[in-house]
Amino acid sequence: SSAEVKCSLCVVGIQALAEMNRWREALSWVLQYYHVPEHLPPKVLELCILLYSKVGEPQVMLEVGSSWLTDQTNKSLPEYGSLLELYVLHVLLPLGRFEGAEELVRSCDVFDGEQQQAFLGTIHESRCQWTQQEETQSAAEEQQDAATETVLGALSQKLLTMFTLLRRALRSMSSHFYLLPYKKMLLATFLLYVVVVRLDPASPTSLPFIYKLVQ
Repeated sequence: SSAEVKCSLCVVGIQALAEMNRWREALSWVLQYYHVPEHLPPKVLELCILLYSKVGEPQVMLEVGSSWLTDQTNKSLPEYGSLLELYVLHVLLPLGRFEGAEELVRSCDVFDGEQQQAFLGTIHESRCQWTQQEETQSAAEEQQDAATETVLGALSQKLLTMFTLLRRALRSMSSHFYLLPYKKMLLATFLLYVVVVRLDPASPTSLPFIYKLVQ
């Protein structure tokens, strides 16, 4: 049928975009032909979930998958159970949406009691692993912060010591500077100017400056 041909062409198009590293365009490209997520064929939705999960962007399929799974027409499809499981495992759990995953599994009529409990157990294990990873990451961050504070404290102590020594040196230099006689200071200034500007005292052009300096 035309619907099957359309679905097959969309599947080929998604695979082509993925091979060309244009996977970001896949979902928007497909929605140009189906307009709303609820009308996506199961095969297209499955491929999109797997694609964005593989590239580490499961949040792209969060609202699309939720809209498709909550649609009453889609709940009667034979692929509904497998797509719900795929959505939970590859979208909700990697994003830490454990409560939403549990609610979705409990509201699903496709699973029997045993399948539902097994699925809820998988969600519980994933939640425990997520919590353990967060605790480990938090402990590592605390250790890194403590090490950074130690290093900064040592640097600040060194800077404080350097500033203290520099202040003492400047104070000593200033006191020594004030003890110099005025005439020696004037002579030193004149000699420094002669060296820097290379002024020739015997030159007529330098007489006005020497006169002003004497005055």
